[in-house]
Amino acid sequence: MTDVAPIHNAAELTRYIEARYHAHHREQLPRLAEMAEKIENVHFGDDHAPEGLSAVLRRMIGDMEVHMKKEELILFPAIRNGGGRGIEYPISVMRAEHDDHAIEVAAIRRLTAGLTLPQSACGTWTALYARLDEFITDLEEHIRLENEVLFPQFEPGGVAGDDAPA
Repeated sequence: MTDVAPIHNAAELTRYIEARYHAHHREQLPRLAEMAEKIENVHFGDDHAPEGLSAVLRRMIGDMEVHMKKEELILFPAIRNGGGRGIEYPISVMRAEHDDHAIEVAAIRRLTAGLTLPQSACGTWTALYARLDEFITDLEEHIRLENEVLFPQFEPGGVAGDDAPA
């Protein structure tokens, strides 16, 4: 698979998002939660340890799985079939959930002091923050592609949404 998003074909873009982002998030999050839990346990009492990070990541696993399933089973098939009346409602739900994901990312940044490693950081801690940075970058691009490229095509005033009810 190419890493260039097919932004001019909504159906292909949904497939790209599933293959590039959904699959990757499902791999990333469990490992990140395990690493965070290890750091919290090994460095318990260290003022710099990201206490509570594993809980945020485990919550994100559940929240994002439900979100991605809604896209895969409801919204993306509707988009592949050309959209249609009422599609703006599941899109609005997805946008609201994207806002929730942004709040969770803000919590990650707060708990990790902006992914700033203390001098005492071990190899696992260093790897965790590097992987968190990759995850956040991926998630933000995933959300951007949906919010700014895909969804507007099916909302009132968008390419496919021109005849959608206002």
